[in-house]
Amino acid sequence: MSARNNQANKAAARERLRIERERQAKRDRTRRRLIVAASIVGVLAIAGGVGYGVMQANKPSQWEAAKNEKQITAPANTTGKNGTTLVIGKKDAKKTLELYEDSRCPVCATFEQANGETIKKDVDAGKYKLRYVGAAFIDRTIPGEGSRNALSALGAALDVSPEAFLEYKGALYAQKNHPAEQDDKFAKDDYLLKIADEVDALKGNKKFQKDVQDGTFDAWALKMADTFQKSGVRGTPALKMDGKTLTGSGGKGSPPMTAEEFKTAIDKALKG
Repeated sequence: MSARNNQANKAAARERLRIERERQAKRDRTRRRLIVAASIVGVLAIAGGVGYGVMQANKPSQWEAAKNEKQITAPANTTGKNGTTLVIGKKDAKKTLELYEDSRCPVCATFEQANGETIKKDVDAGKYKLRYVGAAFIDRTIPGEGSRNALSALGAALDVSPEAFLEYKGALYAQKNHPAEQDDKFAKDDYLLKIADEVDALKGNKKFQKDVQDGTFDAWALKMADTFQKSGVRGTPALKMDGKTLTGSGGKGSPPMTAEEFKTAIDKALKG
């Protein structure tokens, strides 16, 4: 082999080695860029996750959000400020029975089981109108959401019709459906909707179901509960006829619980 050929071969080898080194360097730079990019994405993902977590933690709860609503959506068949005047019955009925109840209240359940149907019949017959005031104080004394959630669902039933409201109220207080005071089952929409299936006007009613699940009347329920708080009534159930408290055999302030006591108290109030 000539010296010229030998020099050419060495030069070619050096060129190939240079090219290979440049390729390797390029691959190394690309790999470093990918590692840095992946690290940045990871940091951003973590930061985003932390940010989302903080945002969710600071996001107002369902009831905090409802409390802050400026525009109150009230059910149909209501009047007054924020729709908190709920009166059912014939317009020409001369007397009005005021009924104060908390959906989680076990004594209210006992009262309704004894007298709910009688009240419905009396209202249908025009003996008196019924003004209902819903409370939610048990949610504070035994922490939960059932009083408010059931009241919101009752609003959804009222939006369907007054008759649906009364039937649904009766179903909520029925012995087979009403939970113990400590059991916050009414906080669960699924349970409220299951009970609603016992009411013909509510069973399969998509709008009613959506209103319950979306909390359409949550803010209204809070306003109604405020109405109870401002009423001066301190316990449930409580009954008044045209502003005068109806009592039973338990003494001053105790409601007429049995069917006989209720009939006696109502007859007396209607004559007064």
